[in-house]
Amino acid sequence: MLNRINFPPMKDYLTIVLVSVVSITLLVLPAGGVAARARIPSKTDTPYRGAIVIRADTGETLFEKNSDTPCYPASIVKLMMLLIIQEKIEKGFLHLDERVVCTAEAARMGGSQVFLKENEIFTVEELLYALIIQSANDAAVALALHVAGSKDGFVEMMQERGRELGMKETEFHSVHGLPPGKGQKPDFSTPRDITILCRELLKHPAILRYTSTQVRGFRDDSFEMRSHNPLLKSMEGDGLKTGFFRAGGFSIAATSNRGGIRLIAVVMGSKKKEERNNAVRELLAQSFSSLPSSASGKRHIQPALRKQKQTVARREPAPAQLKEVDLPEDKLVEIKKTGGGFWKTLLLILIFLVQAAFFFWLGRRSRREKSSGYLPNILQK
Repeated sequence: MLNRINFPPMKDYLTIVLVSVVSITLLVLPAGGVAARARIPSKTDTPYRGAIVIRADTGETLFEKNSDTPCYPASIVKLMMLLIIQEKIEKGFLHLDERVVCTAEAARMGGSQVFLKENEIFTVEELLYALIIQSANDAAVALALHVAGSKDGFVEMMQERGRELGMKETEFHSVHGLPPGKGQKPDFSTPRDITILCRELLKHPAILRYTSTQVRGFRDDSFEMRSHNPLLKSMEGDGLKTGFFRAGGFSIAATSNRGGIRLIAVVMGSKKKEERNNAVRELLAQSFSSLPSSASGKRHIQPALRKQKQTVARREPAPAQLKEVDLPEDKLVEIKKTGGGFWKTLLLILIFLVQAAFFFWLGRRSRREKSSGYLPNILQK
């Protein structure tokens, strides 16, 4: 039983509370706080910032709206990593069963991840599935280090391959597409440039086994990976990749095959996930319905579709769609980099107020005790 323990005088309560709050702040917030993340302008719009639909075989444009507008591709940049690695595998410079040792640098990556640990070993194939299905940033770093020796080295490979493909409005600055840190630049591209990348990827049918997989186990099935691509559940969609962070909005590079004709649709910069999903579904559906019945499809798409550019995908999402609760790609990293922003600040203020109220009440209780300077009776029991 507690008895006769000296209790600090009332004038020291405020000091104790302030020290506690400062300590919590230093422990919870990352170094630099919000300043640790570079400030970049938002590039989003309703229902999207830019979109385009093309035929994969001929490259013919079936629909476009603001298709050359710069956007932040976010995790869609991982498609360039997939292309480079697939080309190296086909040339014999890399093998699917090749073992990749995860480094501390890869293990530290936040955002969407498979929670790699330092010195864990996985095959190239396992990490490619993690890269595309889970959009794992730690897998992206592990692969980049294994192939190029450094993230910067792999980014150079991405930039060079983009130039070779004619992606004139694209700049790669990361292997994962996360928001840039302080002093860094964001990745940027356009819907048209992304279709160029997708067309090149689809020349390698093996990549569809990664992009078409909805669910797959990782680390001996102890971790379940789930694709963020909404088209894998409908419309015969079998790829390719989604991307998201706050300033860039929701984007998708999608492909679907009907009657032997494959289309590629890219929608970038939607403010809401439902708007992006509705837009890509409608654009693909209308593009397929407007195609000529002939499988060769050499003629241009019917003019009717082009006239609908301003209204396509503006339909309000159905109530059921608004109930989607799955976490968007890369959402976690933004919370981690900013220290939680407004909500974390509010939490610290509440902690401060609760502590202050507790010590104030405790002090008032102490003064009512006849033996001043000792713990109140409520704490002696």
